[in-house]
Amino acid sequence: MTKVVYVTGGARSGKSSYALHLAEPYENRVFLATAEAFDDEMRDRIDRHRDERGSAFTTVEEHLYIDRVFRNLPEGTDVVVLDCLTVWLGNLMHHLGDAAAMDERIDALLDVLQSPPCDLVIVSNEVGMGIVPDNAMARAFRDLAGTLNRRVAERATHAYLLCSGLPVPLKHP
Repeated sequence: MTKVVYVTGGARSGKSSYALHLAEPYENRVFLATAEAFDDEMRDRIDRHRDERGSAFTTVEEHLYIDRVFRNLPEGTDVVVLDCLTVWLGNLMHHLGDAAAMDERIDALLDVLQSPPCDLVIVSNEVGMGIVPDNAMARAFRDLAGTLNRRVAERATHAYLLCSGLPVPLKHP
């Protein structure tokens, strides 16, 4: 049975490191990076993540059309670590903006999760446990992220919440 593992948690909770750990047993690993380097800080963050995974993964960068990556994976891919959904959602808001266009991209991802091409480990930030944002755009992002996370977690076979570096199991078959 193909596994879809959902990994969520707060900022700096250890989500990405845990996702990489879950992928260690696999031989042919792909890392699907959604981050886009808009500034120096983000470039540094991307570089640190790239250094953390080393050469153990084939890295594919895609900021908007991640469903297409799943249809064109390298031959023999055993697992894909997608990091991360909330960064991807921010990209959709920034580049597409239109709700219908964003829904189309989200639905395309959810379709992939119905019949994944290999095991998946999907990382996302839990953004809805803090204060209510003070502006409409941030509230819209929080709401969209919460809905996206819920819909992905529903389709996942396994789910973990990272809290202070500790994985708390949420869902197992």
